[in-house]
Amino acid sequence: MKPRVICLMASSVDGRTLHSRWRPKGSTAELFERVHDELAGDAWLVGRVTGQEFAKGKPYPASTNESLPREPWFARRQAAAYGVVLDAHGKIGWGRSDIGGDPIVAVLSEAVSDAHLVGLRNEGLSYIFAGKSELDLALALDILNRELGVKRLLLEGGGGTNGAFLRAGLVDELNLILCPAVDGAKGAPSVFDSTDADGDRRAPITAMTLESSRALEGGAMLLRYAIQNGNIQAETGR
Repeated sequence: MKPRVICLMASSVDGRTLHSRWRPKGSTAELFERVHDELAGDAWLVGRVTGQEFAKGKPYPASTNESLPREPWFARRQAAAYGVVLDAHGKIGWGRSDIGGDPIVAVLSEAVSDAHLVGLRNEGLSYIFAGKSELDLALALDILNRELGVKRLLLEGGGGTNGAFLRAGLVDELNLILCPAVDGAKGAPSVFDSTDADGDRRAPITAMTLESSRALEGGAMLLRYAIQNGNIQAETGR
């Protein structure tokens, strides 16, 4: 069973998400955290680049004598919420086991080395596998629901990760904090993004319905959209 996936992002009025480039300058962290708490997810999920920003450690040793099965391993269950990070090729050395008290769960491909798995276990990080060499996002959601009881997941970037979930037809709702600032420059990351290979692949969205809008401090707006997805193959040809 797929959890309900709610994308939560803060952007400038031109849809950009790199806050340091915004003008006028301002802080959105407090607004974001407040809405994050209001949405009350069982888990939140980010991609590898965003996840790396939370890491405090160095890469794990390159080799080990241990051989570990490619099956889920959990250092902790029954948490109020989990911090889920996509790391298909096992590049992040964490140096921590939680983010803000939420236990970290790494989503890996089966191509990850045994040495990386040993490093995760030694630091008390949980992990699951969702694909042979590349990640199957739908499978990852299914495992999070089945193994950890995740029913409500907050998808929080970056744009490449958000875009991958969107193109897979897995996003049910968008909560966008629209901030009174402009980026205005080419090349900045956006709320939903893609690789060059996926640039022509369209999301299977058939409707977006504005469920609510709310003014926040400093001229920001919270826009909540319900997303209706159609048949993925029919919409994308894949």
